[in-house]
Amino acid sequence: MKVLLLKDPKEDDCGQDPYIRELGLYGLEATLIPVLSFEFLSLSSFSEKLSHPEGYGGLIFTSPRAVEAVELCLEKDNKTEVWKHSLKEKWNAKSVYVVGSATSSLVNKIGLDAEGESCGNAEKLAEYICSRESPALPLLFPCGTVKGEILPKMLKDKGDENALGIVVTSSLVRLLGSTGSLRAV
Repeated sequence: MKVLLLKDPKEDDCGQDPYIRELGLYGLEATLIPVLSFEFLSLSSFSEKLSHPEGYGGLIFTSPRAVEAVELCLEKDNKTEVWKHSLKEKWNAKSVYVVGSATSSLVNKIGLDAEGESCGNAEKLAEYICSRESPALPLLFPCGTVKGEILPKMLKDKGDENALGIVVTSSLVRLLGSTGSLRAV
């Protein structure tokens, strides 16, 4: 039996998409059809922010694409060595929040220590961040054009009449679109 999966291929440690492998174990032949495309935007602006961890209280990653934006900035601006020898350590001295195990794994691969992985969604991550000590500096949040407002809003609203909430600096790094591949099916 054949199965069509409408998703981007992802390689696991075995070099194969885990859905293809798992379905194959049950005698199913799966084909992946990517339906979304991503275009990275404003990477130079994001790279500048990434180069100045002293201006932020930490990082928030809610998708693997946001981590990919970090990797692209480092490669594009030849900052890989600077990242390895100083920037990574400076960011690791701060909180690095993530949603999900896939994002956490990628954050770990670029040398950062992630927390909040088990939160599962932006709302629960916002609650987790709010339960911790409020950073004096804004949190840097690389995001896409379709990001939800729940996380920044919940963090902003954390404050009471005597204190401001947690400030989030959103940095638009990707545009979501359709690949048009479904027209061919």
